[in-house]
Amino acid sequence: MLIQSTHVWICGDFIPAEIEINDGKITEIYPINTKPADKDYGDLRIVPGFIDIHCHGAYGYDTNYAEPEGLKKWAKGIVHEGVTGFMSTTITELKPVLMKAVKNVAAVKKDFEAGRDGADILGIHFEGPYLDMKYKGAQPPEAIVPPSVDEFKEYQEAANGLIKIITLAPEHDPDYALTRYCSENGVVVSIGHSGATFQEAILAVANGAKSITHTYNGQSPFNHRANGVTGAALRLHDLYSEVICDCNHSTPEALNIFFTSKGKDHGIMISDALMAKGFKPGDKFMFGGHEIEIYPDGSAHLTETKGLAGSTMWMCDGLKNLVTRALVPFDAALNSCTINPATLLGLNDHIGKIAAAYDADLVVLNDDYSVEETYCKGVPQF
Repeated sequence: MLIQSTHVWICGDFIPAEIEINDGKITEIYPINTKPADKDYGDLRIVPGFIDIHCHGAYGYDTNYAEPEGLKKWAKGIVHEGVTGFMSTTITELKPVLMKAVKNVAAVKKDFEAGRDGADILGIHFEGPYLDMKYKGAQPPEAIVPPSVDEFKEYQEAANGLIKIITLAPEHDPDYALTRYCSENGVVVSIGHSGATFQEAILAVANGAKSITHTYNGQSPFNHRANGVTGAALRLHDLYSEVICDCNHSTPEALNIFFTSKGKDHGIMISDALMAKGFKPGDKFMFGGHEIEIYPDGSAHLTETKGLAGSTMWMCDGLKNLVTRALVPFDAALNSCTINPATLLGLNDHIGKIAAAYDADLVVLNDDYSVEETYCKGVPQF
């Protein structure tokens, strides 16, 4: 297959190019019109497929529900927003629920190896249950427990090794034992739902933490005398840091400050989307045993406390928010949902950019940032 456009994102710029795809891979890139194209997208932008490393569900399904068909529906649905790879993300729950959830992801992932339909499940983001009670956000307090290496090993065994990211509060991790264990065994440790001081966050990074979970939210805030976890995210320029880009969890100005600090290589856009994605304002759902409601701006809130519980953001809309509202340079905005998450996960040798020998995970963007077409391993999804 050959597709082409006058605007193909290669090496940090848009150039006229033709992409040759065979067996799910990009096999060669030519000057535009080198060969007869199967699909000519004119002046529309072709960019790498989006990667969402922190998302809980969509279309009425949540990772913790552990329903195979729900997970498959989610994977197929999010291609409409340009997602070609995602991390199925848990929330804090009691151990039997989490064990069942990770086993389900592993089973569906195995099915996908025989024939993927939709976005790829890149692994599991294990958010909790090792969190701080004060900064738990919408995480169920009744299920929060102290970090345990032995218990985590049980979860990882049940997940068939698919837990690739863990969010934890390092100030509750004695001697940073779980932080070090995960780091030494190929699991990215992300500091989140944490009341750590700036100094504690620094020590967590020194002991293996590589990221900050949804910067600004669910963490000790920045103050000019007490810099907190947010201060660590902004000060440590080479530390990967997530941020929710719906302009509800953080203002456009805060997003601009974040990317000014992180530059183009270490900021990671996430949706933090819930099962409520794909539904209308006023609809209600259960999240970790607690009721949430979708507000008119697309955000999801706990009905009891009115606190933010997550988003319903599409990744293509997040990209638009960053460029048009937060005034983030396009390369930094695009990198945050393509090559940066791929690099954090150690997958940047085959996904995250448009280049020969990479997976043909591609998105064709309309001028308004809506998605014209998504290719998952070279297969058009629409």
